[in-house]
Amino acid sequence: MRARLVTGVLVLLLLLAGCTGGGPAEGGRITLRFQSLAWQQESVKANKELVKEWNAAHPDVKVEYVQGSWDSVHDQLLTSFEGGEAPDIIHDASDDLADFAYGGYLADLRGLLSRRLKSDIPQRSWQTTTFGDGVYGVPFLQEPRVLIANAGRLKKSGVRIPTPEHPWSWREFRQVTKQLSGDGRYGVAWPLKEPVSATLNLSLSAGGELFHRGADGKVTVRFGAPDQVVPRTVHDQANTDHSASPTTLGSGGSDTLPGFFGGKYAMVPLGFSYRQQIAQQAPKGFAWQVLPAPAGADGLAQGVSPQTLSIAEDSPHKKEAAAFVDFLLRPRNMVRLALGDWMLPTGTRALKDPALHTAEDGWATGTALAAHLRSAPAQSVRGYPEWKDKVATPAFQEYYSGAIGLDELRHRLEKDGNLVLARYQR
Repeated sequence: MRARLVTGVLVLLLLLAGCTGGGPAEGGRITLRFQSLAWQQESVKANKELVKEWNAAHPDVKVEYVQGSWDSVHDQLLTSFEGGEAPDIIHDASDDLADFAYGGYLADLRGLLSRRLKSDIPQRSWQTTTFGDGVYGVPFLQEPRVLIANAGRLKKSGVRIPTPEHPWSWREFRQVTKQLSGDGRYGVAWPLKEPVSATLNLSLSAGGELFHRGADGKVTVRFGAPDQVVPRTVHDQANTDHSASPTTLGSGGSDTLPGFFGGKYAMVPLGFSYRQQIAQQAPKGFAWQVLPAPAGADGLAQGVSPQTLSIAEDSPHKKEAAAFVDFLLRPRNMVRLALGDWMLPTGTRALKDPALHTAEDGWATGTALAAHLRSAPAQSVRGYPEWKDKVATPAFQEYYSGAIGLDELRHRLEKDGNLVLARYQR
């Protein structure tokens, strides 16, 4: 009877061990699950190649590549966290980490990361993944918003071509778009299907803050004059100057490309990675160039939410997972990931790589903007997703379309918005 009981306990323990993710595999080998959100062919290839290289050099710590999706990552991760089935290494974006960090689902990385990695990535980037007293992700890829311009049309118009050293001001940008408009064509197409992050991130250049944290730690919304520079520019271009296409205000970035290639729009403000689509889809002979976004009182400052790598708090092999992250983000490897995603690395050594300083496809212009990138204004604001979806998005959409004025926009963002945020700060 005793023998049967012992045998039964051993069987149960083996079954439980088999149900635990990230545990030792056959022969004592550890298996780590790395969920990647890479989706472009070049990016997926780079990630899988790096996993293969790690596995070849580390026979006792195998990394299993798991394909995730940006479209469903938040809900999928929440389900996996609550079900105890989260991957060991998690690819996400910094603006999606706050609730997971405060909820205790992500490991604090301060004691896990190598000295090299911590010193190579600037503090301004680490701020995007710092919540409270902990660091819950490694920011490794970032994407400024730039102006993609029809080079031939700009040259023909005779307007001054901006550079990172001498960018357009927001006022000058408005004048240029007026000069480039007429005969059914527009100086700019703003793809603002999701207007909030684009507006807030670009508003940093004008000194905008919007979210103000008091001594008690509570956040309130104040839509002051610096916060109004960018929204007023877009509104006036679309409704007063008629230099911005009104039909693209509800469109995504890719939706504007056919009109851009067809000459309907001279410029489109887009994320830096859109250059890949443009390089692949532009008609033969179509000349395009990358320009910096306009500058304001705070120069070229711009908010970003970098892509991140985190480690699950429930992972039984955090040190091994951190070692893989360190390998993945060595300078040479970070460059490979950046080139695969057509984005910028956060690492200072990677940013110096000659491949990121070529004039071709605007790499040099983007790299020159890296030092101006800051943490997106809403990174650590609890309740931001609800504020964005229920208050800010419809308010900005109505303002940009001309349905409401600036005073009504301010009223909604502040009064209605602060009521939402207050529920998360009690």
